[in-house]
Amino acid sequence: MDNCFINLENVDLYYPSHIYNATTLKQEVFSMLKLQKKKEKLDNVHALRNFSLKVNEGEKLGIIGHNGAGKSTLLKTIAGVYPIKSGRIDVKGEIRSLFDLSLGFDLESTGRENIMYRGLLLGETPKAIRKQEQEIIDFAGLGEFIDYPIRSYSSGMLIRLAFAISTSIPGEILLLDEVIGAGDASFAVKAKERMTGLMSQAKILVLVSHDLNTIKEVCDRVILVKQGQIIKDGNPEEVIEFYKQTV
Repeated sequence: MDNCFINLENVDLYYPSHIYNATTLKQEVFSMLKLQKKKEKLDNVHALRNFSLKVNEGEKLGIIGHNGAGKSTLLKTIAGVYPIKSGRIDVKGEIRSLFDLSLGFDLESTGRENIMYRGLLLGETPKAIRKQEQEIIDFAGLGEFIDYPIRSYSSGMLIRLAFAISTSIPGEILLLDEVIGAGDASFAVKAKERMTGLMSQAKILVLVSHDLNTIKEVCDRVILVKQGQIIKDGNPEEVIEFYKQTV
């Protein structure tokens, strides 16, 4: 198989303005009563601007920057979640992404049924999911609750199940939005061990995090993103120091 890679060339991505222009009923009423100014219409948000990036097999790339810089947007663009306006994206390799643990859950279905639903969303076959099912159940530690509707789960139980499903299948390209700590202290130890294993197995790792120590520890290359553009690209020490000086 050819080497894995991620290649973005001159990518432009916009968020539709209606996402930000949405007006609540309360705002409409207050506006009518002259108690609050009506929201002005905004232009579409230019989230990624003529963005180019190449990540080769073997690289562990960290992405840093202020909130709203475009870090998570970039991650979801690579994953194919957000459609681009112009430019080109080429990705070679099987992607596994951890940035929305609740994706694909049906609250009225049981934990066991949701293992199947989430697994299918991750691109697995029913046969492969059934093969992984018991390992997922054991890792989540839900016992008999696995056959209860997940609307009855506590937030900790739901996180444990979501994490167990999402990390049960390794990928060649691993996309992470923050390193996830899940559940109580005992489960967090298992979660950290599994995350370490996944990151070491991945042929390409792309990690978004505000934890600069984690970025420095895990990554061998870092990009600093600001207003949808790369303003610094290099080794972790150099880029992080530049970032600290500009904060």
